[in-house]
Amino acid sequence: MATTAGLVLGFGLDEAFGDPRRGHPVAGFGRLTSAAERRLYRDSRSAGVGLVGVMVGSTVLAAWWPGRRASVPVRIVVTAASTWVALGGTSLCRVGDDVAGALERGDVEAARALIPSLCGRDPRSLDEAGLCRAAVESLAENTSDATVGPLVWGAVAGVPGILGYRAVNTLDAMVGYRNERYRNFGWAAARLDDVANLVPARLAGLLIVLVGGAPRRAVTAWRRDSGAHPSPNAGVVEAGFAGSLGVQLGGRTVYPHGVELRPTLGEGRAPGPADLRAAVDLSRRVQRATLVACVAGSVLWPAAVGAFRGGAFRSGAFRSWAVRRGAGR
Repeated sequence: MATTAGLVLGFGLDEAFGDPRRGHPVAGFGRLTSAAERRLYRDSRSAGVGLVGVMVGSTVLAAWWPGRRASVPVRIVVTAASTWVALGGTSLCRVGDDVAGALERGDVEAARALIPSLCGRDPRSLDEAGLCRAAVESLAENTSDATVGPLVWGAVAGVPGILGYRAVNTLDAMVGYRNERYRNFGWAAARLDDVANLVPARLAGLLIVLVGGAPRRAVTAWRRDSGAHPSPNAGVVEAGFAGSLGVQLGGRTVYPHGVELRPTLGEGRAPGPADLRAAVDLSRRVQRATLVACVAGSVLWPAAVGAFRGGAFRSGAFRSWAVRRGAGR
């Protein structure tokens, strides 16, 4: 229950304040990762495995060791603080609203200046339609990465799960690229991030279906289009958003390292500012539904395990009694 209370408090802090404005621990982790990369970098997968082992392993150990014997109030506070710094859903939605507002005013340059806060695309290559598409796709993917993932891993593994997940996701954002420098060195970070997001992305997809207002379209886009996406997880949430909003995502995508031709997701018009506003609203609903699901799971799972163990014990006791009865005959 300490974990559950901490997750709820941390989520409330994120909704109230967004990301910490100064001294964000994730930024500090990024600086440490850059320093470790300078020492460990080689154009090989084994070197990338070493970076992941050092950075993720040390994070999980540092999160687990102090809390082994902590009191319940201390565990609640630490879980809440960890959840707050790991979540990014509120700041994500604020930037999405700001991009939509800039485009509604006709200020394309202001919208371009905001895009690097959402994704790594080259904003100079984007017109209004491209800016909207980039923002909607980023909102979809980061709804899973910035909220669903930390909450799921927090419900499963407490503070080590929250901070370990954030370490994995940050490493992927820093080195998990398919360019010349990181194709081998970033392989381990990218694959570990894929594994860490398998369950969160599919929970996000399910919640998009349940709270998005267009379940049939969302399911159709998910089943038909998500498998063509280069990411096994981003495709699920991006296709779900596209289907729920009734827009088409994907297509030519320009990054600083090159151009990618993404598969189309969903059917309909290209997203506009109104669709971006709708995407922000959908992201908020999915985030809140995730908290409800994780709280329900953290309450019901121990009860289910206890019932199972109790049943197994009774069953074992019955078998022992039956063996003794048989031996006595």
